[in-house]
Amino acid sequence: MIISRGEKIFLAINNVILGIFSVLVIYPFIYVLAASLSSPDAVRNASVWLFPRDATLSAYIDLLSNKDIWIAYWNTIYIAGVGTLVNLVLTVCGAYPLSKQRLKGRTFISFMITFTMWFQAGMIPFYLNLRDLNLLNKRETLIIAFGIATFNVIILRTFFQSLPVSLEESAKIDGASDLQVLLRIYLPLSKAALATIGLFYLVNRWNGYFWAMLILRNKEDIPLQVFLRKIIIEMTMLENAASGSADRAADYSAETFVYATIVVSIIPVILVYPVLQKYFVKGVMLGSVKG
Repeated sequence: MIISRGEKIFLAINNVILGIFSVLVIYPFIYVLAASLSSPDAVRNASVWLFPRDATLSAYIDLLSNKDIWIAYWNTIYIAGVGTLVNLVLTVCGAYPLSKQRLKGRTFISFMITFTMWFQAGMIPFYLNLRDLNLLNKRETLIIAFGIATFNVIILRTFFQSLPVSLEESAKIDGASDLQVLLRIYLPLSKAALATIGLFYLVNRWNGYFWAMLILRNKEDIPLQVFLRKIIIEMTMLENAASGSADRAADYSAETFVYATIVVSIIPVILVYPVLQKYFVKGVMLGSVKG
């Protein structure tokens, strides 16, 4: 294949631009990791760029020895794991029937679901509704109250519509019910779609802190992101959050402790992404082509 001069110039410029964007995306992660392993003086003096300066694990040692971080970690895993499972189940249950032309009132139901994307009750009425339903200060509230995303329902519905109708017709001839068609035909063919949507749900729940901050009051129930926010805002509590040793407190600063918490908090998502990457690549154009 012969590449013209214009195409070579375009590829070169494109590679340079993509390289710059890659550096801009990757560098914050490198800096956070390096700062979390550096001495407090090096961080305060802004002498950390790519590699740790006066490397020390003091911040990680005291962070991982703090029982509150493990409680917050478990709460995040519970909310993100169970919440993502509930999200996927409800999204499938909403998208599958909406993908069928034979559903009575399908247009009206789709309109009402889509309507919620632009017009919502608002934050304060939503909070008051949770309060009146006695759902405050419960981890399960974050799972139930945010159990589905309208946009993901529409995307998955479009994907289901793109699957050949002949597959369902053949299964119906063999006596399969709608549930069997969904479980044995549609879901196995939708691994890429489900993995993509599931990754969106997982990342959103893992990083979510605002509603968790408003709903949860007990320290034993707060997720990791709320715990991290508490550390960032209340810098003066670092000595109390650490092991309580004055000598140990001198080995790190509030900044290094925060950076260490950030690194620990993003490790699970980084580990999960490579597993789902092959499905994510297939599902990146999810719902864009019908037929």
